[in-house]
Amino acid sequence: MQEVQTKGNYGATAIQKEVDMAKYKKKPEKMTPQERELERMKLEIAEELGLAEKVKEKGWENLTARETGRIGGIMARRIRKKD
Repeated sequence: MQEVQTKGNYGATAIQKEVDMAKYKKKPEKMTPQERELERMKLEIAEELGLAEKVKEKGWENLTARETGRIGGIMARRIRKKD
């Protein structure tokens, strides 16, 4: 696993540290709390499916359509269940 260094003095929380581990289009310090929560959920689901290492090493863009669809479907189900 590779180390990820963050820049800035923005007090990283547990969610922030998880978000920093993967490669994102938007910098974690510019994400809203809702966006960070969704990213945390997405990474959690990727871990459950055994895709977390692939995401951390290569980023989300290197997942197949089937893998991203699976993650998105599980996210949608959990969000509906939460409401």
